[in-house]
Amino acid sequence: MKKRMLGRSGLEVSAIGFGAMGLKQSYGVPKSKEQAIPVIRAAVEQGVTFFDTAEVYGPLVNEEIVGEALAPFKGQVVIATKFGWKPASKDEKRWSALDSTPEHIKEVANACLKRLKIEAIDLFYQHRVDPKVPIEEVAGAVKELIGAGKVRHFGLSEAGVGIIRRAHAIQPVTALQSEYSLWWREPEAEIFPVLEELGIGFVPFSPLGKGFLTGRFGAGTRFDATDFRSSIPRFSPENIEANQAFIEFLARIAERKGATRAQIALAWVLAQKPWIVPIAGTTNKERLTENCHAAELVLSEDELREIEALLSQVHAQGDRYPEAHMRLINR
Repeated sequence: MKKRMLGRSGLEVSAIGFGAMGLKQSYGVPKSKEQAIPVIRAAVEQGVTFFDTAEVYGPLVNEEIVGEALAPFKGQVVIATKFGWKPASKDEKRWSALDSTPEHIKEVANACLKRLKIEAIDLFYQHRVDPKVPIEEVAGAVKELIGAGKVRHFGLSEAGVGIIRRAHAIQPVTALQSEYSLWWREPEAEIFPVLEELGIGFVPFSPLGKGFLTGRFGAGTRFDATDFRSSIPRFSPENIEANQAFIEFLARIAERKGATRAQIALAWVLAQKPWIVPIAGTTNKERLTENCHAAELVLSEDELREIEALLSQVHAQGDRYPEAHMRLINR
C-alpha cells in the first residue's frame, strides 16, 4: 500500500489505517478475540501499517487484542492509542468522566504499554479535551513521556484551533484525529488551515460515515440496542431516508469508475490533502480488502469537481452524535 507522512512529523504510515474500535464496541455484538485477531492480521497482510485503538474501547480489551494481534509485527507497524478518561465508578464498563491530569496520563501510558505489549506508544492522543485541565499541562505530561522514551508522538482528538495552537507550542502535535467524510466536512473551514500551517497530520475517523456511505442502510434499517447508531440522530429512520441522496450520487460515480461506493468515499478523503490518513474500521475481511484497494483509486480533477458540485446540492440531515456527546467536542 502507498505510504503517507503525517504532516511534517516524520511519522510515515500506510495511506489508509485500521480503526479497531468496532471490533469490541459500538457497532453491534462485540467480536471475540478469536474473531478479531485474524481481521487485524489480515490488515497487515494488505499493507496496513497504522492501527488505532484506545483504552476506553471495550474498555481495555481492545488494546489487549490489538497488542496480541500485532505482537509478531513489532517494528513494522505504528500503533496509536488514547488517554483522557477514567471509570466513572467501580464498574469499569462506565467511562463517562474526563481525566487528563498529568498524573493520570502517566498512569494510563504505563498501563497501555503493558496491554499493547510494546516498549513505546507510537502516537498518544488526548481522546477528548478536558476543560478542567489546561492543555499546556496535558502537552507537558506527554512531553515528559516522550523524553522518557515511553511515547514517540503526541496527538489530539476533536480539538479546536485554540487548543491545537496552545498544545503545539509546548509539545509539537503530530496528528489531529476528528470525524471527517463526504457528509461531515466541518474541519475544512478552520482546522485544515491551521494543520497545514503547523505541519500537523489529519486522521479522519468515520471516513465512511459510520458505514452509511457504503450504501448498506436504507429507509427500513433499524439498529438494535447494541449498536451505537441507534442513538445517533443522523441514523434515525427519517434521516436515513433523507440522506440517501449521498448514496445515489456515489453509486453513479462508482459505476463509472468500476469501484464501490465505499472506495469512492475513501478516495475522496485521500484526495483532499496529502497529509490526511483515514482510519477505516471493519470486522469483515472482504470489506477490509475493499477499503485497502481505495488507496489505489485516483479521482481526476474533473471527477473531484463533479463531486464538489453534487455535494453543494445535498446536505446531511441529523446531528452526527447525540447531544451528550456533542458537548464533549472542543470547537
